[in-house]
Amino acid sequence: MIARMALLVLLSGTSGFNGAVLAASTVDVLTFESAQQQRRYQALIDEFRCPKCLNTNLSGSDAPIAQDLRRSVYRLVRDGQSDQQIRDFLQQRYGDFVLYKPPFSGRTAFIWLIPIGLLLIGAMVLFALQNRGRRRPVALSAQETQRVDRLLADDD
Repeated sequence: MIARMALLVLLSGTSGFNGAVLAASTVDVLTFESAQQQRRYQALIDEFRCPKCLNTNLSGSDAPIAQDLRRSVYRLVRDGQSDQQIRDFLQQRYGDFVLYKPPFSGRTAFIWLIPIGLLLIGAMVLFALQNRGRRRPVALSAQETQRVDRLLADDD
């Protein structure tokens, strides 16, 4: 950690290195007891949304809160917690926003029902517009009927 900070201080004034150093400083170096733990950790941080960022999961966010959450998930995975226990912990602490797939409840019903409602309304509008054109019979006056009859007789 001290070496990383010294490197940042040393290279911070050098142009051309700032972006590379900052990008490298956000990489989490974690050790796992097994490859299964590492896969679980990666799947979990891909599954959770960063509370600060819009539509960015924890693995793709550089926000400090995302780094804290990644460390929390790492600790919980290492402590042997199940995936559902980790989901419950983060949901209890940060609310439904942290989940990309929020559960259906009274508070989240609008999230699930609005798209379905909009789809139904759109289908009804299309159906009404389509039937509206079919319902109008063409009513011709007596003069128009005679003219059509004459035109059809001329073609024969």
